[in-house]
Amino acid sequence: MAPRKFSEPTDRILGTRPVEVRRYGAFIRVNHWFGAICFVLLMLSGFALFHPSFFGLTALFGGGQTTRWIHPFLGIALVISFAAMFIQLVRLNILRREDLVWTAHIADVITGHEERLPELGKYNFGQKVVFWGMFWLILALVATGIPMWVQYFPDLVSIPTRRIAILIHSISAVLIVLVFILHVFAALWTRGTIRAMTRGTVTGGWAWLHHRKWLRELAGRRGTNAAE
Repeated sequence: MAPRKFSEPTDRILGTRPVEVRRYGAFIRVNHWFGAICFVLLMLSGFALFHPSFFGLTALFGGGQTTRWIHPFLGIALVISFAAMFIQLVRLNILRREDLVWTAHIADVITGHEERLPELGKYNFGQKVVFWGMFWLILALVATGIPMWVQYFPDLVSIPTRRIAILIHSISAVLIVLVFILHVFAALWTRGTIRAMTRGTVTGGWAWLHHRKWLRELAGRRGTNAAE
């Protein structure tokens, strides 16, 4: 059997009418929403610590001291969650030739003329940008967050270095919030996408329209299994 290029082992066409396609298993869906909750809490607590005008947000966490204590632990939880997702999905987010063609037809994506786009695997270029954007920005936030965690690492770096870390941490935080907003907007923009992370399935028509190469692979795998 040929190695899978565009799908996970749990992906499959379900024998229902109308056709449904399983896009995500239970583990990745639960992990996704766990990571999303951690991210939102990190964003709120981070804003509370970022500027005095946002200090009122600390009331959501029981005060300033609790907010300062819980923020880095939420960061650790997000790292663990994203690491599990990264290991599972990294091979499906490698850039391919069709991604360059997809970007050249971005106007067709916006206007809904996806029949003019190349056949895609499980993820398009925009989704891959979000994936790698989250990866690099989370890495930057961890690398700069540890020197800022003076309760546990008070003498890890000098004060000038810590100030630079705070600056990079703040910039990375703003950028990752923008990536998060892009991710949410794209999910709402593309009708039928959110059910993939709630119910785990998408319709056959959705899969054919947006990720035809992925659907073809699943169809071929299903035919092979049936023959066996």
